[in-house]
Amino acid sequence: MDLSGKVVVVTGAARGQGEAEARALEAAGATVIATDVLPFDGRHLDVTSYDAWSELAEDLRAEHGEVHGLVNNAGVAGRDRLPDVPLDAWNQTFAINVTGPLLGIQALAPLMKPGASIVNICSVAALSGHVAAAYTASKWALRGLSRTASLELGARGIRVNAVMPGLVETPLMENASPAFRGAALAEIPLGRTGQVDDIAPLIVFLMSDGSAYMNGAEIAVDGGLTAHVSHKGIADAIGVSTPLAGARGLDHHGDR
Repeated sequence: MDLSGKVVVVTGAARGQGEAEARALEAAGATVIATDVLPFDGRHLDVTSYDAWSELAEDLRAEHGEVHGLVNNAGVAGRDRLPDVPLDAWNQTFAINVTGPLLGIQALAPLMKPGASIVNICSVAALSGHVAAAYTASKWALRGLSRTASLELGARGIRVNAVMPGLVETPLMENASPAFRGAALAEIPLGRTGQVDDIAPLIVFLMSDGSAYMNGAEIAVDGGLTAHVSHKGIADAIGVSTPLAGARGLDHHGDR
């Protein structure tokens, strides 16, 4: 999976899964433009900002001429459960998880030629019902956006695929409650949570020419969690009205 000569943009690359993806892409030979809203040794990018995406696109056009890949990895977890979802938390979750990838595609697709690849980091939450209302709804929306983009851009030879990680050890999981973690582990056939390096090689493959006929695919990397879809057991274990983990509202993070 030689990515030499390819320019790939990764959002949410300051830590966790995004950082691992950027490292893996770079190791495969790609020129990686690592971006995040968090402070880190990379480019600052607020994925919800049209102007920020436009500026990035102009800089890439001037420096590289074209872009070969985009990994829409940045995201936020809206953990509130119904009926206690604040409107501002709902809107912010959608702004980051759905509007961000849309703006990225709109800004960078004009710099892409046939053979380019876009990967949207979705979630197993987009394959079934989860109790984190805003997060789940936004990931279903991103799944829909991925399908639409695969139709629209496929005609131009640009591939769009969605990756659905399961429970992966990132900063998002650090404040997961013991009840959530225990109930979730019981539902994973492999008996463990994922590591960021379980996801990163797939992103490299989807950026490579080896996946040239993959478009509109939805790939779960979850240890078998969605093979049986028993999320009601997890919800029951953590209580009807208790947030999945941590404080009420948004848990901002620079990875998925």
